[in-house]
Amino acid sequence: MDFKSSDAIRGPRTEDHLPHTAQAAVKIVIVGGFGVGKTTMVGSVSEIRPLTTEETMTQMGIGVDDNYGSESKTATTVAMDFGRISITEQLVLYLFGTPGQERFWFLWNGLFEGALGAVVLIDTRRLEVSFDVIGRLEERGVPFVIAVNDFPDAPRYPVEDLRGALDLTEDIPIVKCDARRRASSREVLMTLMHFLHSLAVSKTSV
Repeated sequence: MDFKSSDAIRGPRTEDHLPHTAQAAVKIVIVGGFGVGKTTMVGSVSEIRPLTTEETMTQMGIGVDDNYGSESKTATTVAMDFGRISITEQLVLYLFGTPGQERFWFLWNGLFEGALGAVVLIDTRRLEVSFDVIGRLEERGVPFVIAVNDFPDAPRYPVEDLRGALDLTEDIPIVKCDARRRASSREVLMTLMHFLHSLAVSKTSV
């Protein structure tokens, strides 16, 4: 899914400085396998011009990176993507998109540091690439939600079938989205915020 060809963004970006009303800033990571749409999601939802670290893909990646379903992809993230979105006048989210290839996973430790939660973006054509991603989040104790990116040729499955295939508990939200569209990506982030709030409430009530 190519962000550059997306028609989702309308209107100018805001200035890079924080809104004067901001009272809290939260770090969120966008994770997933190679080519699932992480750069696209950060780019579509960010209110500032997103920072990307995309490099042109070369022959060296053949046989190393699994690009099934992304054969037309010509660039890949090699460090991180960065964006920002104001959820309310007081709450700002800093978004960090991780590289999808396993050979870049050593960068994840730093990106996860201080993260309040995560969005796991998945492609139903390649569910298996999400297993290790989810496992790493569970090991680190980072709360997450699942966002199913809507690729045109991807099979559609009921949410409960996806939950079973990914071996997820009932409390973890699974939502469908189109990472190219700002409103859809924002709704995913709102789902994560509601989930994190519910976890915080449950802890305080124990």
